Amino acid sequence: MLLKAGVDISRLNPEIRRALPKIAGVYVSYGYELVITSTYEGNHGEGSLHYHNDAIDTAKTPEFLPNIHHDIKKGLGSDYDVVLEADHIHIEYDPD
Repeated sequence: MLLKAGVDISRLNPEIRRALPKIAGVYVSYGYELVITSTYEGNHGEGSLHYHNDAIDTAKTPEFLPNIHHDIKKGLGSDYDVVLEADHIHIEYDPD
């Protein structure tokens, strides 16, 4: 797992932190390394779970992105929202 310069995972809440090995495993299964591009830092929408330390963004891969998105979503289950954005995958702990 790699972190983009300036990204800090130390404040992540336990639920999203526990998901990191599963997320990394999906990336590795497609031959990529997980790169976390954002946690609480940066600009996010009002009410974003990034500011509550319950969300991460991951780097977009040039290929296999829909498969990676699908496998992460399936692997994490319904307590996590996994959203395929234009330039990254957004993952948040948000039990319904």
